[in-house]
Amino acid sequence: MSKLRITWIKSGIGYEESQKRTLSSLGFHRLNQSVVHEDTNSVRGMINKVRHLVKVEEEIGQTE
Repeated sequence: MSKLRITWIKSGIGYEESQKRTLSSLGFHRLNQSVVHEDTNSVRGMINKVRHLVKVEEEIGQTE
């Protein structure tokens, strides 16, 4: 299964509380932080909700 590198690039200030909670659920603590998650439907849904605040890249070369 592929992995996604998600980087938080824009502050959540001024956006709905549910979007701030989604950022927290993705594992973010500070701006410009990157996290890696498995490419699943639930993660894709969370990314879609905050797509204007994050940058998504596919991890290449991950063999397990």
